[in-house]
Amino acid sequence: MRAMPTPDSLPTFDQLPAVEGAPPHSAWWLFGRDDQVGLFNLQTPQRIAAAARLVTAGRIFALNWALELPNPPLFGRGAIRQTISAGPISHDDVLDNFYPQASSQWDTLVHVGNSQHGFYNGITHAEVTGKAGSRGGIDHWARRGIAGRAVLLDIGRYLESQADPIDFTTDRRFSVEELEACRIAQGVEFEAGDVLLLRTGWTEWYTGLDQPQRNALANMATFRAPGIASGESMARYLWDLHVVAAASDLPSLEAWPPRRDFGGFLHEWLIGLFGMAIGELWDLASLAADCAVDRRFACFLVSAPINKLGGIGSPPNAIALK
Repeated sequence: MRAMPTPDSLPTFDQLPAVEGAPPHSAWWLFGRDDQVGLFNLQTPQRIAAAARLVTAGRIFALNWALELPNPPLFGRGAIRQTISAGPISHDDVLDNFYPQASSQWDTLVHVGNSQHGFYNGITHAEVTGKAGSRGGIDHWARRGIAGRAVLLDIGRYLESQADPIDFTTDRRFSVEELEACRIAQGVEFEAGDVLLLRTGWTEWYTGLDQPQRNALANMATFRAPGIASGESMARYLWDLHVVAAASDLPSLEAWPPRRDFGGFLHEWLIGLFGMAIGELWDLASLAADCAVDRRFACFLVSAPINKLGGIGSPPNAIALK
């Protein structure tokens, strides 16, 4: 029997139950021992229907960045190669060297585990096979579908308004207090089951770089990027929002590189312990510009990741509607 709590009974971070065999402050088995979609369980039919009513103007915003960006890819990933074949009145193509997490992406529940406790819900390496029966892969999200309310926090514009613009060459770490200040300035509230969209302006900054600058940026020994802070206080904040996912226009949702003295690697909390999806390198520029004009920061978000058995990541194929 699936043990999903009702929306009103979701525990706070400090109320997460201590379950024998599960890590402390984790959501393991909260939705059942066989759960493989994590916090997307909170996208209930009622919440999806309510989110769809946010669409009043009919404006649509595609959130996938080009598959060819960044170029060169970051984190040691490869660049996609396309071969086009032509017939008398047709074309076909083949994609080689396709890294699903080289550009806009979802990180699945088996992309990163917790260094002490392993993967979400106790999934093991042996169960991640890329074949039928593989656990925790992108196919589980793809078959279920992703749809619901999303809230944009435009931390880039907010910090500019405070005469404190982001230096994208640094590993500046956005604190809980800064995210909250941005939320309050925008006058927006989160609801259980939301997707958090964090716009900084990183992808826009990247498109203004010349090729030598992009080549230098791909040196991971020196690579730095801003992002949200790590540590227990940020994990508590995001859990207590009861968001199902956090997606940004950054190479890594959190500041890079992760540092033990700044709270370690937040992915281990969000994916490994909470079952929360992470999105990175999303193209949020047009959506953010529209929100800045109409001051409506909530939208209806749909995403159709690729249906690959046991896939570790996928382009989000995400659309926001207002």
